[in-house]
Amino acid sequence: MSTRRTVPVLTVIFALIFAGLGNYLAARQSADREERFAALSAEVDLLRKQETDRTAGTSGTRPGAPATSMDDDSRASLIADVKRQLQVEMGLLPLALLRERRESFAELYAYDNKGTSSYGTAGYLGNGYFITVKHGVMALGQEGGAEPRRIVSVKLVYKGGELPARVVDAGTARVEVDPGDWAILKVKESVDLPPLTVNLSYGFDFADPIFRLGNDYSKGIILATGYVGQRTANKLVTCLTDGHPGVSGGGVLNRDGELVGIPIGRMQGDYRFSFILPLRAEMFRKVQF
Repeated sequence: MSTRRTVPVLTVIFALIFAGLGNYLAARQSADREERFAALSAEVDLLRKQETDRTAGTSGTRPGAPATSMDDDSRASLIADVKRQLQVEMGLLPLALLRERRESFAELYAYDNKGTSSYGTAGYLGNGYFITVKHGVMALGQEGGAEPRRIVSVKLVYKGGELPARVVDAGTARVEVDPGDWAILKVKESVDLPPLTVNLSYGFDFADPIFRLGNDYSKGIILATGYVGQRTANKLVTCLTDGHPGVSGGGVLNRDGELVGIPIGRMQGDYRFSFILPLRAEMFRKVQF
């Protein structure tokens, strides 16, 4: 009988103990939450005060690193390096260089014996020499007929006027859009134009960005950008860039602003795809710098 009395007593004691422990833990957790909340409130107040004192940028800092000042030469070198990296990554040329290269091209106009005229573009090589397309300055495919078409005069626009030019060399093309569709012109008058830098070893790798300057629709020298496609079986290069009338004979520049080719044609019925003739040493055999 004493054993049956002990069991209820122990049950009551353990219940009181667990109840007290639960209340203690709850009180402790409440106190901890209040302490953490107070600490968090204090930290937020500190941050708010700091925000009113100064703004913070996104620059990183190194603990213990000595403060150093950068001289003008080092700063200029750093800025130039950053610009070069951006240009390489984005495939862009500086505006100043593009504007200078634009001055190296002239509008070209050819007049034939039929009383008609055509227009194109020519790039300045220096010492009075220009490079352009053969079909812009010579009538191609005119072997037959009683009076075949022939070009009687070629003129280049220079400082608001026109300069007569003569063909001093040309490729073997008998039709347009051909590897031999190139010509070299010469003017007698002295011209104050920046000569182009020629690059004969440019690879025309797939997706390389290029810059095309030409006399679009006889509206003056206009810039267009595009990307290299692939080499064709007849040693030309396809390119995704505007092939508008008048750009034939213009310049194709790489990212360094060097002349690497000349636009000579486009896809039939589609102005988005054009054909580029890569430069080669043969084209400059009669150019005297």
